[in-house]
Amino acid sequence: MAKQYPGPHAEAPVEHKGRRWWRVMCLTGLDYFSTLGYQPGIAALAAGLLSPVATIVLVIVTLLGALPVYRRVAKESPHGEGSIAMLERLLSFWKGKLFVLALLGFAATDFLITITLSAADATAHLVENPHLTSALSGKQVLITLLLVALLGGVFLKGFSEAIGLAVFLVAVYLALNVVVVVNGLWHVLKSPHLVTDWTDALTAEHGNVIAMIGVALVVFPKLALGLSGFETGVAVMPHIEGDPEDTEEKPTGRIRGARKLLTTAALIMSCFLITTSFITTLLIPKAAFEPGGPANGRALAYLAHENLGNTFGSIYDISTIAILWFAGASAMAGMLNLLPRYLPRYGMAPHWARAVRPMVIVLTLIAFLVTWLFDASVDAQGGAYATGVLVLISSAAIAVTIAAHKAGQRNWTIAFAVIAAVFLYTTGVNIAERPDGVKIGACFIGGIILVSFLSRLRRAFELRVTDVVLDEAADRFVRDYTHRTMRLIANEPNTRGLAEYQEKKREVRAHHDIPADIDLVFVEVTVRDPSEFESVLDVHGEVLHDRYRVLTLESSSVPNALAALLLTIRDRTGQLPHIYFEWTEGGPVGHFLRFFLFGQGEVAPVTREVLREAEPDRSRRPRVHVG
Repeated sequence: MAKQYPGPHAEAPVEHKGRRWWRVMCLTGLDYFSTLGYQPGIAALAAGLLSPVATIVLVIVTLLGALPVYRRVAKESPHGEGSIAMLERLLSFWKGKLFVLALLGFAATDFLITITLSAADATAHLVENPHLTSALSGKQVLITLLLVALLGGVFLKGFSEAIGLAVFLVAVYLALNVVVVVNGLWHVLKSPHLVTDWTDALTAEHGNVIAMIGVALVVFPKLALGLSGFETGVAVMPHIEGDPEDTEEKPTGRIRGARKLLTTAALIMSCFLITTSFITTLLIPKAAFEPGGPANGRALAYLAHENLGNTFGSIYDISTIAILWFAGASAMAGMLNLLPRYLPRYGMAPHWARAVRPMVIVLTLIAFLVTWLFDASVDAQGGAYATGVLVLISSAAIAVTIAAHKAGQRNWTIAFAVIAAVFLYTTGVNIAERPDGVKIGACFIGGIILVSFLSRLRRAFELRVTDVVLDEAADRFVRDYTHRTMRLIANEPNTRGLAEYQEKKREVRAHHDIPADIDLVFVEVTVRDPSEFESVLDVHGEVLHDRYRVLTLESSSVPNALAALLLTIRDRTGQLPHIYFEWTEGGPVGHFLRFFLFGQGEVAPVTREVLREAEPDRSRRPRVHVG
């Protein structure tokens, strides 16, 4: 049947011209590859001489853990929703909604810290540039706040992600990093004693290889920033060009392109992570990594200036600042795309969730607060950033484990379960050592749940039916009343036996003084998932015991379903339908909570209130009777 009541969030599908997967990869690279600006320095502080070994552990986890997980996510969720949507489908009712809201809080943490951390590292590259250090020294917080404000100003004016600009920035940045890495490896090769001194120091500090690997496994969670690009990788899937025969239900070409994107990005990043951790550990003095040191938060830029001169180093700084700033822009766009995708369905008012400018102002102010609390320090924000990244990856690993189990794939279920255990361990260690990310995530979670709850409460009596679909029998029942009034009995079914319908009909006629010759139709509502804010109303008609016509409905809320049905009958027949209820025993507060949480409660007054909001004209409002 045709749509009767299009939902407030219904939009016509928009056709997007896809781009080649390697071009779209550069959108991911804004976030993923830009971490090279600070990852080697954070790794050196966390692992010291073991930085290259710990980085190899990170690469192994990347290629054998995160990559297989997100290749599966790309297949299971090919429209950019990511692992959060997978869990939303796998988990139902309120527990699923609350879990998704919690994940949204950590996703917001991930994106927000991407903005503040990237801005702080861009500031570090500015302040430590030899041409600017004397003028900008001591102004890190102010400069970072200005960069965040500039980012917010761009979005207030209007921002559209330009894939072409992303390709240019990523290509230039990676090319400059290749030069720095090759030059660094050449310096190591021409001074073999550097490797000897490093291995001797490792042996003296840790004793043997097994002890080194053990320590590397312990410190590995502190390096988790290097896993930051996978959730972004699946989020940009809708931009990927598919095959001509692709459909929305089966976008085979898009999935193949996304898998190429994820694999290529992971391989590129893995090569850079290993080589940069090696050359920075061997070529940069330990003291230079410490807070306030010239290599803190900018290890590769330090090598660029030291080994290739200040001119090349300044070019490298400009490139790094540009990609870090644009990574913040990508993160802001990610939040503005992610939150409206879920919150309206959970009851947040559409104009709240889609009011871009107010949301940009709020997010910018939060970024100001985070920058001030962390004193614009790259090192201090690393733990919070890693927490957001790891929680999302852990949730993705859990989602694909459940999906593989439901698909009966035993080997994949075991493999994904092991990967999930690794990421859960890593997340737990990171949270225990650096709880800042959980604190920020908890603030976002609390704020999102509170706003969603208040909005849902305010919209409790809003008509929330997106479609009314009548089967053939139901449509025939309705058409029979084109020239007379249709009268419905709201019935909560029990055994659905003959005596039940006889007694119900007798009571309604007696309570409302309805003559015996007037026809009555029963209507029964089954609540499927009361946590859904909006739902499609499926209406089925049947004749029970060869005499009683019954309309059965499936919805997330009994009053909303009945109100939508009554309005549909009015519009199709041109007659005002009547519906008859019995009062329900119990207090009004308890009934309202039952309606709010479970879609039931005192149905009669709520149905009337939904009708009153949906149809302001009393003369056109279906009649509600209670006895």
